[in-house]
Amino acid sequence: MKKDIHPEYQTVKSVCSTCSTEFTFGSTVSKFSVDVCSGCHSFYTGDKSMARATGRIERFNRMAAFAKNLKK
Repeated sequence: MKKDIHPEYQTVKSVCSTCSTEFTFGSTVSKFSVDVCSGCHSFYTGDKSMARATGRIERFNRMAAFAKNLKK
């Protein structure tokens, strides 16, 4: 193996910006940020936030009604 061509492997601490859970892992980068982790993501926890989905449905219905009015 050639010397001085490989990046330095180091231990990195990262904090989830949503739930403030701290993770420690190895990486070649010195800074690492996580927006959503497995502790707070709805896919892993099984919680489904209907507030976001409801907002999307209402927005779609408003746009559909607006488009219907344009056709008339």
